[in-house]
Amino acid sequence: MARIVARTPLMGRKASPPARRRRCRGRPVVEPETPLHPCAELFSIDAQPALRPTDHPLASARPQDVGAIPPSNSNVEKTMKFRYFLYFAALVSACSSPVEQDAEMVAQAAPVWPDVANVTVPRNLAPVRFVVDDDMPSQAIFTAVDQCCIVGEDDGQIAIAPDDWKRLMASGDSIVVRIQSQKDDSHWIEYEPFAIKISADSIDPFLTYRLIEPGYEVWSEMGIYQRDLTTYDEHALLENSETNGGCMNCHTSHHNNGDTVLFHLRAEMAGTYIAHNGEARRIAPKGIDPVPTLVYPAWHPTGRYVAFSSNRTKQAFHSSHRNRIEVFDTSSDLYIYEVESQRLITRPTIHSNAAFETYPTFSPDGRWLYFCSADSLNVFAAYDSVRYSLCRVAFDADGATIGQDVDTIFNARTQGRSALFPRISPDGRWLLFTVADFGNFSIWHREADLHLLDLHTGQEVSAEALNSPESESFHSWSSNGRWIVFSSRRMDGLYTRPYLAHVDADGQLSKPVVVPQSHARFYQYSMKSYNVPEFSRSQSVKINIK
Repeated sequence: MARIVARTPLMGRKASPPARRRRCRGRPVVEPETPLHPCAELFSIDAQPALRPTDHPLASARPQDVGAIPPSNSNVEKTMKFRYFLYFAALVSACSSPVEQDAEMVAQAAPVWPDVANVTVPRNLAPVRFVVDDDMPSQAIFTAVDQCCIVGEDDGQIAIAPDDWKRLMASGDSIVVRIQSQKDDSHWIEYEPFAIKISADSIDPFLTYRLIEPGYEVWSEMGIYQRDLTTYDEHALLENSETNGGCMNCHTSHHNNGDTVLFHLRAEMAGTYIAHNGEARRIAPKGIDPVPTLVYPAWHPTGRYVAFSSNRTKQAFHSSHRNRIEVFDTSSDLYIYEVESQRLITRPTIHSNAAFETYPTFSPDGRWLYFCSADSLNVFAAYDSVRYSLCRVAFDADGATIGQDVDTIFNARTQGRSALFPRISPDGRWLLFTVADFGNFSIWHREADLHLLDLHTGQEVSAEALNSPESESFHSWSSNGRWIVFSSRRMDGLYTRPYLAHVDADGQLSKPVVVPQSHARFYQYSMKSYNVPEFSRSQSVKINIK
């Protein structure tokens, strides 16, 4: 007889008359000739007479078959009582489990939140959970090839168990989800099904980010945290309660290696720190006097260099504008820090009074330094005229020398827009960047979107799948180049949340999925923004500042 696995009993649901069971895709339900208990099918219980004591295998056993210990009636009776106990316990448990209903099909998309319909997920991602926003008791039927799992609402959400999720993920390349909701005691509806696509490309298992309440001038609690994407576990790497309440930002690991983390502190413990296996030391750059404030770091592939920007940043508030705040630089230049010698190097191609240079990043082969550059203007008088182009300059790691010629990759003058945050895929093929109408602080620009450039052809590839009416801003690549994580305010326009998207070999982008949490409504209640999400192949240990 077919067997359907049921998990998570429906909570607070009125009992309904047993409905005729329908096919659970991939696992046909066999209609018995004689009526069964409505829950029996869940446990593959056939319509058979109850076992008699003489049916027990020990009842007819010879003494030599059981170690010369003859079976006693009392032992058989105890065994049979125990089996009856297990049978009825299973039956009672089954009666509270969800079963597939004979539902009325409706031509309507399932009202699930967060939006997980037709997203693509890595096979090693924690279970995707959601709520059904229709004010009715609901259940979800998950099907993948020959596996089927029915999950009822629990604590207001559809929360599939990790073991069931892994079993479904391992069985195919897609999970079909059907949502059934109970309008009244005898009437169920079923929405249009949707799929959760499963990619064979794994994702780096850890994600590092800063958690902070969104604000303008002041802050309270903040910290740098790391999340295990294969589970829901999160741990703090560094919290500002350990740094006398100071601000912290600009964290980055050396090419997705969690053993080496760089970050910046302000206030009493101000400075740039590099942590190896949790032990952090403040760097002491030399070679330039006075020593500039270093932000927006980017590691060289060899680990021998770090590119920095030094920015003088101001902010202003709009009295009437769709963007509430404007953050801008009055000057900015680039430096390259040599880790071993602690020497800072620069040259006019990346350090000029005629231009603002910011947001550096190295190419995967280490031969190019990419950055954003805008004409130097009086930003207080013309803040909305500052537009950044994407540029690059050659870099020789062996000689620690910076090239003399600047190549323009994305021309802000001809495009009429501002390009920010260049990030290159590990194979050197794709350049992902943010585009806003003007300026360089895209998180406060609701029109900011992500763009993808094919560096082999010089042509843009559509990135519309990633974008929304709200801001899409910071982003980074997984170490295999098949996943990106980016920050977006699409949920409510206020809080920044981390989203994942798949990138195939041709640059085709999947519909993004928000990083799943243990409770589907987590992001509705969380008062923290996720800033600068970056992947890591290995878990970082808690940071100790010397």
